[in-house]
Amino acid sequence: MALAPPTSLVFKVQRCKPELVAPAKPTPYEFKQLSDIDDQKGLRFLISTIHFYKHDSSILQEIRDPVKIIREALAQTLVFYYPFAGRLRKGPGRKLVVECTGEGVVFIEANADITLEQFGDVLHPPFPCLEELLFDVPSSSGILHCPLLLIQVTRLKCGGFIFAVRLNHTMSDAVGLVQFMMAMGEVARGACAPSILPVWQRHLLQARDPTQVTCTHHEYIDMASTVVVPIPLNNVMAHRTIFFGSIEVSALRRFMPHHLKQCSTFELLTACLWHCRTIALQTNPQEEVRVLCAVNVRDKFNPPLPNGYYGNVCAFCVALTTVGKLCKNPLGYAVELLKKAKNNVTEEYLRSVIDLMIIKGRPHFYVVGSYLVSDVTRAKFGEVDFGWGKPFYGGPAGEAIPGVSSFFIPSKNSKGENGIVVPISLPVQAMERFENQLDILLVEGPTSHL
Repeated sequence: MALAPPTSLVFKVQRCKPELVAPAKPTPYEFKQLSDIDDQKGLRFLISTIHFYKHDSSILQEIRDPVKIIREALAQTLVFYYPFAGRLRKGPGRKLVVECTGEGVVFIEANADITLEQFGDVLHPPFPCLEELLFDVPSSSGILHCPLLLIQVTRLKCGGFIFAVRLNHTMSDAVGLVQFMMAMGEVARGACAPSILPVWQRHLLQARDPTQVTCTHHEYIDMASTVVVPIPLNNVMAHRTIFFGSIEVSALRRFMPHHLKQCSTFELLTACLWHCRTIALQTNPQEEVRVLCAVNVRDKFNPPLPNGYYGNVCAFCVALTTVGKLCKNPLGYAVELLKKAKNNVTEEYLRSVIDLMIIKGRPHFYVVGSYLVSDVTRAKFGEVDFGWGKPFYGGPAGEAIPGVSSFFIPSKNSKGENGIVVPISLPVQAMERFENQLDILLVEGPTSHL
């Protein structure tokens, strides 16, 4: 079980007045439709990532200022990714389009009276004073008629810096966001253009004519019972970040029957967390519960989507059962449900989701009784290099939906061992039960501490 970061750490951040950074050259004025995956209701929110960079003693800080370099790289990169500099508008049927106005994205220059070392040996969400490192500029956090990106670069006393970004999720998924940040990094390091040029072509993920829902989509279908009570938002929540290294994964794998010994680490950890979380919430055994796993469907397309496509290409695979069955059965039961659900996600499955969006009016995925898991271990957040090397930490800044969702983030513990960290939030008493259940599952192998 991981120890929480020093959330009691308090520091001051001095911010300059937020500015709009526009493309460095004139860009086309036009309207671009989002895809029918992009503009579903469940993606109409903001996602945030944060990246911590160490001081490089070989670089003269007074000559190479990260704020100046990143601001200039942003302006040059927006020439290629000019839709990010526009604003979302709503068309007929709640269809979202980008008006490519070239207005720009919000950029904040800041300084913090703290060193990177003071954050601790291991970085992971939740981060202390996050609202200071990614400031919510008034009137900037809407979905429509607002900047689509907000970026803050904060210099640290040690010479390092923090790069934080907030994105309107309708524009891109994790893969698309990383593609944009990689492009910024290449330009910051001296490239004239990104090595992978952006591709819009959102029409490739538009509904078919005629529309046809060919698959079952439990993520958008109401449960048979609606008695399940969601976690109240006013509940006092406890936050934990769990570290799963090779020891923990091996301990859990011992519970697997022979035919599931080769299950993926993702399936194993998701089954474990879903099982422990469901027991901890003490819901009626007859109620239905589901786990939703965000799946990148890019590699399922034939012919493939064009290289450089940066829109949303994700679908939810869904494992569905009752509370009683999930809690009473061994872990292998949940793993088998997850395997079956993942195998269902094909190009046709995503096409069916797209058509469902049009038929049902772009519904939100079902949250009540759901646990949402997103694996970003392969998203390459930790590869973004602005000229100071790879980040000490690069990845999600927090939970997408507190109390409902978890990210799987690549990390190391204090011993330097590679593993996965999973931030999770639950009501205080439920968190105690969750930790007890997790300890029971890991009893065959010692737990790790970050």
